[in-house]
Amino acid sequence: MLTIGAFAQKGGVTARMLRHYDKLGLLCPAHVAQHNGYRYYDEAQLATLAQVETLKRYGFSLAEIAGLLPLPQPQLAVRVHARRLKAYEELAALRKALRRMEDDIMEMEGTGLLMDKYHVIVMEAPPQKVFGLRRTINVSETHALFQDLKAEMAKRGLKRTGVTQLLYHGQDFSYDSMDVEAQAEVAQDGDGVYTLPGGQFAAVTHTGPYETIKYAYEALGSWMRQHPEYRVRGPAVERYLKDEEMAASPEELETGVLFPVQAV
Repeated sequence: MLTIGAFAQKGGVTARMLRHYDKLGLLCPAHVAQHNGYRYYDEAQLATLAQVETLKRYGFSLAEIAGLLPLPQPQLAVRVHARRLKAYEELAALRKALRRMEDDIMEMEGTGLLMDKYHVIVMEAPPQKVFGLRRTINVSETHALFQDLKAEMAKRGLKRTGVTQLLYHGQDFSYDSMDVEAQAEVAQDGDGVYTLPGGQFAAVTHTGPYETIKYAYEALGSWMRQHPEYRVRGPAVERYLKDEEMAASPEELETGVLFPVQAV
């Protein structure tokens, strides 16, 4: 048997928290001394305590945890999976709010830093003959997608004749689940080769690492809000004008960010 203090120390919690768990019926002492009310815990209860703390970190309330502890592992896994999906939704909403906050802060400060750094133009772009590979990926898998594109082109005997680019097909951006298409300009015809329509684009050039390209998107988003005479008519495009094979360092990378637009 362990005293409440020793049990708390082993479990990485406070004695006060253990008393709270006892009050809620979440984790009760194995024995309470009649003469002095001292609480004693069995060392085997450390596993239950660890599970409680883990479920708390997952975002479950103590009331929810009380209902989860008696569940068999398969049923518990279903509940944890549902919580995981909810966490992804909360994360996506938080990221969206943060991006909006960053943009709003710049506007509130009146510095116009985004528009000073990025010059947005409206341009006419010709149609492109491209070969593409479309997948739903995590943002960290972008490089691997382009490696697969390169390998698939070699297998089909296709040669790149222009830029590579990434087309964002999804309506809502998510770092964890992006519906994207890696593309390369080609001259030959063949299976999987098609013509990407041209037209009018609101465009900006980002110079520097890919990790900071979000500021180019923010500049374009701000420009679109200031120009309601245009609306987006299709997927956004990241066009790699000077990619990793051409640039000596990340600071020299050049990426065009394009929103296809049409006059309202």
